Amino acid sequence: MLPSSRSLNTAEIPADFDNVAAGEPGLRPGELVLATLGTDLNASLQFASSKVLLTTERMISDSDGKGWTSWPLKSDLTLHHSDHAGVGSLTLHEGEHCIARWRYTLAQDVAAVRLLQQFEKQQASRDGQVDDSDEHAARCPSCHSPLPDDSEECTLCHRELVQPASTWVLFRLWRFARPYKLQLLLGFLLTLASTAATLVPPYLTMPLMDEILIPTHNGTQIDTHDVLILLGGLLGAALTAWGLGWWRTYLLALVSERIGADLRTATFDHLLQLSLEYFGAKRTGDLIARIGNESDRICVFLSLHALDFVTDVLMLLMTATILFSINPWLTVVTLVPLPLIAWMIHLVRDRLRTGFEKIDRIWGDVTNVLADTIPGIRVVKAFAQESRESQRFKDANQHNLAVNDKLNRIWSLFAPTVTMLTEVGLLVVWGFGIWLVTHRSISVGVLVAFIAYIGRFYGRLDSMSRIVSHTQKAAAGAKRIFDILDHSSSVPEPANPVPVPQVQGAIKIRDIGFRYGSRRIIRGMTLDIRPGEMIGLVGHSGSGKSTLVNLICRFYDVSDGAISVDGVDIRRFALADYRRHIGLVLQEPFLFHGTIAENIAYGKPDATRTEIIAAARAAHAHEFILRLRHGYDSIVGERGQGLSGGERQRISIARALLINPRILMLDEATSSVDTETEKEIQKALDNLVQGRTTIAIAHRLSTLRRADRLVVMDRGEVVEVGSHEELMAARGAYWRLYEAQVRNVDTEDSEPQTLHIPLAKVGT
Repeated sequence: MLPSSRSLNTAEIPADFDNVAAGEPGLRPGELVLATLGTDLNASLQFASSKVLLTTERMISDSDGKGWTSWPLKSDLTLHHSDHAGVGSLTLHEGEHCIARWRYTLAQDVAAVRLLQQFEKQQASRDGQVDDSDEHAARCPSCHSPLPDDSEECTLCHRELVQPASTWVLFRLWRFARPYKLQLLLGFLLTLASTAATLVPPYLTMPLMDEILIPTHNGTQIDTHDVLILLGGLLGAALTAWGLGWWRTYLLALVSERIGADLRTATFDHLLQLSLEYFGAKRTGDLIARIGNESDRICVFLSLHALDFVTDVLMLLMTATILFSINPWLTVVTLVPLPLIAWMIHLVRDRLRTGFEKIDRIWGDVTNVLADTIPGIRVVKAFAQESRESQRFKDANQHNLAVNDKLNRIWSLFAPTVTMLTEVGLLVVWGFGIWLVTHRSISVGVLVAFIAYIGRFYGRLDSMSRIVSHTQKAAAGAKRIFDILDHSSSVPEPANPVPVPQVQGAIKIRDIGFRYGSRRIIRGMTLDIRPGEMIGLVGHSGSGKSTLVNLICRFYDVSDGAISVDGVDIRRFALADYRRHIGLVLQEPFLFHGTIAENIAYGKPDATRTEIIAAARAAHAHEFILRLRHGYDSIVGERGQGLSGGERQRISIARALLINPRILMLDEATSSVDTETEKEIQKALDNLVQGRTTIAIAHRLSTLRRADRLVVMDRGEVVEVGSHEELMAARGAYWRLYEAQVRNVDTEDSEPQTLHIPLAKVGT
């Protein structure tokens, strides 16, 4: 034991690592755990778990296998971090001597870096170099590690857990199959009947061989009547099996298509109910792939492979029953390969499931490239990046190919092995059957019938082994769909919503706070907006202006405080009822593929042509619409690509005005229009804001001079409120913004800039 370390009794530090992090007895009075690390490698780079703790007084670890060891923090104690070839390392030095080393896979690297940072801060505080701002920093309630700036979540304790798909997830599809339970029951009965019909022909081969063919071969006269009966039985069984099989397949195909359609509809409906926070963390291509490809895969599985699986199970059970009735000993020999095949299926199942789930994610990446590139083709061509996007697609496609190749190596070995085992089993049956015939234990007809049944038995067994692949594909797809269906919106509907018959427009914001993920955007904001008042929101980019608009529209819910409209907390309103009274014009106008009239009437589909034209006139869009070839029936193309930016913005304004909202939100509504068009829109807005509560965000401060009040925001807080004249007279934050904009300088950099010129350039 090194002299700088002290061995601890295991009773002093609990064996449960979580209890230590939670501050259970074992730490000294006043001693606080600053950071924790769970290592997963030992000194020989073999997998072994151990723990490392950093407290306010010492480093503690149990990695030597002899109990807990501690190293008191001293000025000459240093901690070094490194990683190489996927292995990370933390080494503790006393002066120039290494006194401890911990190794781990890079999955633990985040915790290791956090521990290193806290170690350096603690050592700096011991040397009198502590930052006072960190002394009272918020700490995670679980591991007591300081939280990052503007964060209320610990990155160590709040990691997204990726749970592997399970075959049991397929049983959750019963929720969508329940409405068709009668059709499914009929399909099962048809499957049972058709399977039984297919088992009749081998049974008829026994009398055909023993009573017709063999006696005839020995010189006995053929009984034509018996032959016709047996051949008629074979034909009848074939026709019955065909008819029942066709009816069963058609019925279950119809049912599976309807289950797939219901699944897609339910997923899309649920997706529309999720908050914007969910979409901010997802890729469009991945969501499209889930709703499209995965639901199709499940539909194919239900209509084909699940049906085949049920048929195979019934065939095996019924065949085994018939075989036991014919000859039990021969049946036992027949079932010899079954345990080995079952073991192989179990062995390969998990690899296939995780492999197919990974393939689904990689395919989502391929779709994401398409979803990014095709809508942005104008930007791609403008910057001549066709080759770059082509390479992105090739890389994603090549990754998809590599993952598929890896999985195919497993599957290509599994399927032929099962086939070989069934062939060996058939060979064993032939050998044992011949031995029984020579000893006159069974007749030739029984052996022929047995071989016929065995062929079907092993054929179905081979088919069942191949269904493993399709089952795991369907399970992986079902998990990705249920990941959407299981996600709850962060903006829930109220249990007992308050009716919204009419909105006056009085908005009260009381000490609200909001964070996006782990980053705090708005903190402690309070503001009262009177009905019919026009408020202008100004501030630097990132100050929280658009976030405030999103909160009032309830696209997100506040983390603290409350927002009320007409004295009622907006969280008590039904979302659809509340938003019908809000008109929103976004900074980037979005138009749907369709006619101009359809886009204007998007918020009010039953609007008359007169109402649509009136809204277009108010938005100063009527004139340019009439210049189009088909006027209001002109197709704008996907995302309105057939129109200019200013034209799209005016249609977006007309769309908001048509619903006659009591609350109007203008988020940089005039940022995409030219100066002349902006003047026309401003004239329309001057009349439209009368009697409406209006909240406007504008980059050009001159467009907000007519606002009743200007609210200046900075880093999520209100720093000034007043009219343009009042704020200019106060010569505060608004005055600096306005003067900087007039001078056309960077408003976010208020410090004077120094121009540095290299000495080599002086005098040139």
